[in-house]
Amino acid sequence: MKRALALLAFLLGWLVLGATPASAHVEVLSSTPGDGARLSAAPSLVSVTLSENIGIQPGSIKVVDLEGHQVDSGPVFQPGDVAEQVGVRLKPGLPDGSYLVEYAFVSADSHPVRGTFAFVVGTGPLVTSAGAVSAATGTDAAVDAVSTAVRWLAYVGVVLLGGLAFLVLCRPAGRTDRRARRLLRWGAGLVAATTVATFVLQGPYAAGRNLEAVFDTGLLADTLRVAYGKLLLLRLAAVAAFALLLPRLLRRDLPDRLRSRYENLAMVTGFLVLLTFSATGHPVTDPIMFVSVTADLVHFGAIAVWTGGLAQLALCLHRPADGEDLPAVATRFSRLAAGCVTAIALSGAVLALRIMPSLETLWTTKFGPLVLLKIAGLAVLLAVASRSRRAVRRGLAGSSSASGDTAVVTADVRKLRLAVGAEVLLSAVVLALAALLTVTPPGG
Repeated sequence: MKRALALLAFLLGWLVLGATPASAHVEVLSSTPGDGARLSAAPSLVSVTLSENIGIQPGSIKVVDLEGHQVDSGPVFQPGDVAEQVGVRLKPGLPDGSYLVEYAFVSADSHPVRGTFAFVVGTGPLVTSAGAVSAATGTDAAVDAVSTAVRWLAYVGVVLLGGLAFLVLCRPAGRTDRRARRLLRWGAGLVAATTVATFVLQGPYAAGRNLEAVFDTGLLADTLRVAYGKLLLLRLAAVAAFALLLPRLLRRDLPDRLRSRYENLAMVTGFLVLLTFSATGHPVTDPIMFVSVTADLVHFGAIAVWTGGLAQLALCLHRPADGEDLPAVATRFSRLAAGCVTAIALSGAVLALRIMPSLETLWTTKFGPLVLLKIAGLAVLLAVASRSRRAVRRGLAGSSSASGDTAVVTADVRKLRLAVGAEVLLSAVVLALAALLTVTPPGG
């Protein structure tokens, strides 16, 4: 574990020295007409050019007059050959006056970007455009808080599912443990429930509406039309398939041929669940999306296997099976955890370098301190694991191989139980920081 701590320190230094500009949420680069433009005649359409291609999002552009009457006609469409340009047609024969264009887009990482700009037809006054050509989110505070909590619970669910690797690789005897199976079922249930909650919350989250709008059929339809909604449905299908595989995979008398097949299917469905998280977060805003999405998959997957294994280990230590070799289980998990920690550190450094706009992000935005807190949390987690488990595992192995003193073994197991419990709590804090990171723009 000392090597892992040294690796974290090195990568933090690399992050500080090597941060390079990267993209954040979608931005409005230009508009036609421009903000504050004065025109001699009403245009036939209004268009905006964005910093990334987010597809055609129904209802994302609205044009109103001074009395608040909507004057656009027809759906949002792509008026030219530029994929990043979208627009809406205006009603013919509009009179002279001031017009306000309101836009509300959902970026590729699922976050809303809203703002307004105004133009005048004729010589009349220009209506004040609040936040013209801006990236204001305007999300309802309650919806934002609930969405963040749901994201955290979703991460907890994925972590609990990651405990399957512990049962397969470190504790074969736990396959028939009802408590271990129950933990996996809770994970599948959490992922499924939070996926449904995320789907119904996304409409109000993107539109700036309150919690009363969660069952607005129009908003639900809008969510279903965009890629984010479809990825949520894929997540729901994948976790359902994963849950169906679990009882078959964990059967005691399963033939090796079938066990190998079910393990492969579990890996595929687990990969799909992870992919739906990585494909809807900050990594998709990177111009080299493959690098960031791959790094995020490795990062989240390694966290799930490590912390999910910690939860299963805590369960095992609380009440081991009759005749179970605890030192062997702890030793196997220690090797698995070491590989996960290395993967977490390397992939996390790649993500930070690709996503953070600049070095100043660390102290000028909300995103930077959250990154540093997450790194600090992982460092503390590693320190606890390094100091406690090494000594306790040595005591377990020594006492069981030499004198077999039951009192010593019981005391060592109690120490290891407390240490693993502390690691589980620290892991929950790190996951909460990860949930906050997903709803915080890297550049603001």
